[in-house]
Amino acid sequence: MKIAVMGVAGRMGQELVRAVHEAEGCTLGGATERPDSPVIGADVGSLAGIGPIGVTVSADPLETIAKCEGILDFTAPKATVEFAGLAANARIVHVIGTTGLTPADETHIAAAARHAPIIKAGNMSLGVNLLAAITRRVAEALDEDFDIEIVEMHHRDKVDAPSGTALMLAAAAAEGRGVDLAKHTIRGRDGITGPRRRGDIGMASLRGGSVVGEHRVILAGPGERIELAHLAGDRGIFARGAVKAALWGRGKAPGLYSMSDVLGL
Repeated sequence: MKIAVMGVAGRMGQELVRAVHEAEGCTLGGATERPDSPVIGADVGSLAGIGPIGVTVSADPLETIAKCEGILDFTAPKATVEFAGLAANARIVHVIGTTGLTPADETHIAAAARHAPIIKAGNMSLGVNLLAAITRRVAEALDEDFDIEIVEMHHRDKVDAPSGTALMLAAAAAEGRGVDLAKHTIRGRDGITGPRRRGDIGMASLRGGSVVGEHRVILAGPGERIELAHLAGDRGIFARGAVKAALWGRGKAPGLYSMSDVLGL
C-alpha cells in the first residue's frame, strides 16, 4: 500500500515516515509540506533520519494524493479539511490524527467520509483506545455518586486544549453514563465556582516540558477513588497505530471510522 505523510517536517510527521518505512505491507509513496517550508525538495528519508529513500517532499498535496492509496494526516484543522476533500475525490484512505477540530471542520470531514474511508481518532495508540473502552464500561457501572475528572498533560508547545485524547475519554465517559457531553462538561475552574454540579465530567489541562502525553481518568466517590491512566513516552506508538489504521482501511467502504473499529473494540 502506497502511503503519503502530510506535514512531514514536524516531529510527528517524521515519526510517521519511520513507522511507514518499518511496517510490512506498505511503502512511502509521498510526503508534503507547506509551500514556504525550507524542506521542499528534500529527501524524506534523510529528513526522518533513516537515510535517503528516493522520495522527496512536495508542496502539492493534490499531486501527492493522486499517486497514493492512503494518507496519514497529523497536521492542522484547516489543512486537514482540505486534505479530506482531496482524499475523498481520489477515493483513498484518510487517517486523521489532527486535534483542535471545530464543529464546522467535523461537518466537512463527515461529508468527505461519504465518498472515502476516513479513520479519525484523538489518539491512535492501542493503550489509549483500550483506556477509552474501559472508561466507558466503568462510567456505565458507577452512578453519579462518582464524580468524573480527566487530567491531561502535554509538552509546552501543544497549542490546543483539552487534548483530543481527553475529549475522546470524556466522550467515552459520557457515553457510559448516557448523557450529552456538551451539557455535562466543565473545562476550567477559577475563583468562587460554587460546589461541583452532580453528573458533570471535568477536564483539566497541564502544559510543560517535553511530556509526550499523560492522561488520567479519576472517578471519585464517597470514601474511595478509582484512577485509570495512560502515559506515553514515545510518539512512535501514535505513528504505528496510524499505519495500522491505514492498512485496515484499505478496501473499506466509505465512512467515518475510529480506532475502536480498527482494533475491534
